[in-house]
Amino acid sequence: METKEERVEISVAGGTMGGYLARPDDDSECPAVLVFMEIFGVNRHIRDVADRLASEGYVALAVDYFHRTGPGVELAYDDAGMAEGMELLGALVADEMIADSNAALDFLRARPDVRSDRIGACGFCIGGHMTYLTACETDIQAAASFYGGGIAAPKGLGGGPSTISRTPKIKGRILCLFGGKDSMIPKQQVTAIRKALKDAGTSHEVVVYPEADHGFNCNRRPSYHQESADDAWAKMLALFDDALM
Repeated sequence: METKEERVEISVAGGTMGGYLARPDDDSECPAVLVFMEIFGVNRHIRDVADRLASEGYVALAVDYFHRTGPGVELAYDDAGMAEGMELLGALVADEMIADSNAALDFLRARPDVRSDRIGACGFCIGGHMTYLTACETDIQAAASFYGGGIAAPKGLGGGPSTISRTPKIKGRILCLFGGKDSMIPKQQVTAIRKALKDAGTSHEVVVYPEADHGFNCNRRPSYHQESADDAWAKMLALFDDALM
């Protein structure tokens, strides 16, 4: 499917949040997916994710939730990029991230090419965390969280309530994808997430790829694991096609 891409500005409290929007080029009304970036910004990889979703028939919006402290940043997958990204990560606050999600949802729902009742989200690394948080705190219908770090940490981003404690608020379906070799997300945290979702009665699937490490979906990182990435992408599309189409 042919697609169109554009840079957009989304109104948020105190200013604007940048975004990258990709959509089918026929201007038909489509379901939409929020795309939440890693700590490296709305870079080529995240734009590729949005483009791929658009080619599948979705309006995909990748938002820059570093807009308060590092607007427009695009970092390399190297030590310097990691250091800068981790510094920006440390400044995130859960309530502000939730506000950003709601602003992005409002932006999408105001568009004539978006089915306002058919919106999902996907995200990677801290974007996977934001996907889970957004599933808890908004009414999105489906979420795919790729190696979301810190979901089961004792405190939420910025020191508030833990994200895992919000699990009973999830209204839609959620898919959580992890790498078995990911030292950044200990196995006990994955177990805790699985238990929280089961205890809450949430419609969910938790998948662990034994041979995959953190960042396994990104073909621009040394940790890219194609077999796991291809399977995870197929599972995500199956979820979105069933819940949103």
